[in-house]
Amino acid sequence: MSKTILGVIKETKTPPDKRVPLTPLQCVEVMKRFPNVEVIVERSDIRSYKDEEYAAAGIRLVDKATEADILMGVKEVKTDYLIPNKKYFFFSHTFKKQPYNRRLLQAVLEKKIQLIDYETLTDKNKHRIIGFGRYAGIVGCYNGFLAYGKKHNLYTLKPAHLCADRKEMEAELAKIKLPADTKIVLTGSGRVGGGAREIIERIGLQEVSPADFLNQQFNNPVFTQLDAPDYYAKADGSAFDSAAFHKSGAGYISTFNRYLKVAHMYIPCHYWSSSSPVIVTQQNLAAKECKTTVIADISCDIDGPIASTIRPSTIAEPHYGYNPHTGEEGDFMNPECIGVVAVDNLPCELPKDASVDYGNDLINRVLPHLFGPDPDRVIERASETDLSGNLMPDFAYLADYVSQKA
Repeated sequence: MSKTILGVIKETKTPPDKRVPLTPLQCVEVMKRFPNVEVIVERSDIRSYKDEEYAAAGIRLVDKATEADILMGVKEVKTDYLIPNKKYFFFSHTFKKQPYNRRLLQAVLEKKIQLIDYETLTDKNKHRIIGFGRYAGIVGCYNGFLAYGKKHNLYTLKPAHLCADRKEMEAELAKIKLPADTKIVLTGSGRVGGGAREIIERIGLQEVSPADFLNQQFNNPVFTQLDAPDYYAKADGSAFDSAAFHKSGAGYISTFNRYLKVAHMYIPCHYWSSSSPVIVTQQNLAAKECKTTVIADISCDIDGPIASTIRPSTIAEPHYGYNPHTGEEGDFMNPECIGVVAVDNLPCELPKDASVDYGNDLINRVLPHLFGPDPDRVIERASETDLSGNLMPDFAYLADYVSQKA
């Protein structure tokens, strides 16, 4: 019986991404758990894991994985690098009809590639089964505390991307010294929010209820984590309906402004739909009652629910200021400006740790469906295209998207 060859491809997107879908040891684990699979790896001088580490683990290195049946990367693949008639796994950023990747999906169809998008891999209950969200939360929350220390001249942390790994980054947390009355609010409790909590708990902050956060004073720094019913309400005053809200946020209003009046730092970790109302407006942030001085927007929806998130920031320059009186960018250190952190590729700051976490989920939650029985159609439902050059039925809505000129 011939083996299925799984190829780990070289990342081709600019700027380069150092993450990998499978680390050297995870490649070995895949072949042990699925004996009919051979893993090969394209040579790359970009990865956080070096070619020599894969070779030392006994993984075969190739210049181009043309012999592979299935190819796995992380970010979008340049169209010139796509190999026809293959199955590909990567984050394509096409299923929301993103204009900047239309040409990519067109090329996938032209080359008769089956594209399985990580972002559309879900279980039978339509819950995502894999993602880098946890590490986005971990790094984004750390960046928030780094920014808060810088903004108020309280302490200095080493940037996460300059740390060798998560262990070194977390050692930096011991430097954090916050005023006793500090209050920090998070929105969202999914993978991203869970990652952010890991950092806050490592710091040792006390968690309090939303009501106590709003109404009580404390002698030590505290935080609260909010779900949608804590900061949204029905416009007509009727009871919050979670099921209806998650289908559409129409008819709801934000009640978050009351948290801005007591919170010193805000860490958005929520999922936001364009059907939902804005959470924080320019007027909210310009109000003299607003105490929030730093917003570490991990969700990073540009021109979306958080007025201060007017552009993404970068790993090299993670901070900018937002002047709520003008609605324009300003100096991060200006007392009149809200300090903003809005890095949109956070897991890249700890590429090795993020890759280990991701690869474990890939092995445990995805590959069994790929190389074994798949009664819940996990792989099929995540396939945007098939090997005949057609959109799959679940993605037929992309027909008008791919018919337009890139």
